[in-house]
Amino acid sequence: HKYSREDLDKALHALDEGAYGMILRAKGIVDASDGDWLYFDYTPGEYDVRRGNAAVTGRFCVIGSKLNEQALKELFEVE
Repeated sequence: HKYSREDLDKALHALDEGAYGMILRAKGIVDASDGDWLYFDYTPGEYDVRRGNAAVTGRFCVIGSKLNEQALKELFEVE
């Protein structure tokens, strides 16, 4: 899936809603819709998104408790 900055902002903001578990930290690399790559770091109530070098594949890691893994996969559109 390719993300616009707005798509990624929405997904990261949604992590604060509690539907995905108690998230302490998340980070990842996703393919941007403009051909670049977006790197992100998330902590509760705050996140940072920046452009980075091309990666072979996108990935993300979420650390927390009582995580709803299926909902996280759907949020980030992982198959």
